Amino acid sequence: MGELKLMKGNEAIAEAAIREGVDAYFGYPITPQSEVIEYLMAEKPHERTGMVVLQAESEVAAINMVYGAAGAGKKVMTSSSSPGISLKMEGVSYMAGAELPAVLLNVVRGGPGLGTIQPSQADYFQAVKGGGHGDYKMIVLAPASVQEMADFVELSFDLAFKYLTPVMILSDGVIGQMMEKVEVKEHKPRMTDEELIKRSPWATVGKPKERERNVISSLNLDSHIQEEHNHKLIAKYKEIQEKEVRCEFIDCEDAEYVIVAYGSSARIAQKSLQLLKEKGIKAGLIRPITLFPFPKKEINEIAAKVKGILSVEMNTGQMIEDVKLAVEGKVPVSHYGRFGGVIHSPQEVADALDQKIKGGFKDE
Repeated sequence: MGELKLMKGNEAIAEAAIREGVDAYFGYPITPQSEVIEYLMAEKPHERTGMVVLQAESEVAAINMVYGAAGAGKKVMTSSSSPGISLKMEGVSYMAGAELPAVLLNVVRGGPGLGTIQPSQADYFQAVKGGGHGDYKMIVLAPASVQEMADFVELSFDLAFKYLTPVMILSDGVIGQMMEKVEVKEHKPRMTDEELIKRSPWATVGKPKERERNVISSLNLDSHIQEEHNHKLIAKYKEIQEKEVRCEFIDCEDAEYVIVAYGSSARIAQKSLQLLKEKGIKAGLIRPITLFPFPKKEINEIAAKVKGILSVEMNTGQMIEDVKLAVEGKVPVSHYGRFGGVIHSPQEVADALDQKIKGGFKDE
């Protein structure tokens, strides 16, 4: 049994990292996620568990520190918000190419550019399409509560080490800043060097006599070798798509219309279902928990049973493209969103779906 606390999402993920036995956190402050590093500094986890917490001189420096620690087989993480994540993307691509496990938190703010410090979901494309250069993917988890901010730390590290890949927790300023009751788990001890070597025989921890030297790099000057490596990565991403899809269905059993939303938009849309029910509209909600892998099969199956699907996002329309690909033209798919840091209300979402139904639900 864990411990109940009233915490911000940013604080919950920081506390969960300490209790998960994370070896190191390297970051840089940026609104609306600065509480992550502030909480870690205040809690002094080096005294509690030996965890290293360091504010780097920049986001670029932080992600390369993550790269180095991940290469040594350590549980390591970083966090930032939209412009800071953009600066980290080169390092993320390097880690994907080198097949290194790490966890990144993006508490999204409005953009493009420096934009606003208010919540947004405008980094969807960057997260799920591989925001850095080259052919790669990373697993992306979308928490919809403070509890999931905490719970996804353990899940993210499990997936990162299982598939040797960076994992992103894609949150936003709503979840990061809101306070809720959260159960934080019991402390896990950090791994000893012996346990680490057993778990990660590929790690660069020195060369014992009985094996060859471990070399970690994302550089292949021979194009044929690089192509072989890309085939290996493609096979891994395909396995992830087959085995790691996670989503939640709410009131979908007899729904005539379905909303697809993730993160804080899903929390808002869940209240909208009640308002729609009061209007006599049978609506359900599909909440993708993994944005990569995306729940294509699950949405495709629902599409055959409903009259229309509404993608609700805090952006100008990004996830709708993946929803449309999943639907395969079976049913009209439309979009509703507020953006630039503006948060839609449950009533706005309900009214949007109602208006689209009255207008003869059309594909957008």
